[in-house]
Amino acid sequence: MATFQRARSAEQRAERRRAILDTAVAMLAEMPAGRLTLNELSRRAGLAKSNVLRYFESREEILLELLDAAVAAWLNEVATGLDGDGAGTAERATRLSSALAASLAARPMLCDLISAQAAVLEHNVSLPVVLRHRHRLTHHVAALARLIRRHLPELAAPDADWLAGTIVMVTGSLWAHANPSGAVRAAYEADASIAALRIDFADRLQATLSVLIAGLLTRRG
Repeated sequence: MATFQRARSAEQRAERRRAILDTAVAMLAEMPAGRLTLNELSRRAGLAKSNVLRYFESREEILLELLDAAVAAWLNEVATGLDGDGAGTAERATRLSSALAASLAARPMLCDLISAQAAVLEHNVSLPVVLRHRHRLTHHVAALARLIRRHLPELAAPDADWLAGTIVMVTGSLWAHANPSGAVRAAYEADASIAALRIDFADRLQATLSVLIAGLLTRRG
């Protein structure tokens, strides 16, 4: 393990934090967030665990930082990928649900972090960390609501806000159910009577969003 040298300047501290976050991203390409440990992260980053903790108070804070960055990157992608000008309401609604589902399915790390957010990542963190994360999340949800209304202005602002927040919660729940434990996957293979419980994440998310959007559009009348 390399000898630790304390970062002296703000630039050096930011660089060290970035290196730790980059190491965590590489690990999440190999494993779900629940299996990422601070000990292994420290080893791969070439630092003692105590030195990693100079920059982040816990494993959970690191993962929350990655979640915030991943949501921001996803929103930028979705904002440039939606194109429904001139289409009718129903067609734009379909395009919206399809685009959101496809873009989330293409970002497994983001979906995994969302699924772990409330149950895992927001534990073992201090009040300042939670406040910072929740303020960022509020900003992201508001940005998603604006994107939804830009593509589907027929939705009232409160409905777009509700839909944006619900998309986050539905994504986390469906991702967890679409990626069960090895024991559950084996059970699906062993017993055809429960195989119907197996779901495809992208298909189920697209169908769920379609139903939610259709219901909100109907309610506006």
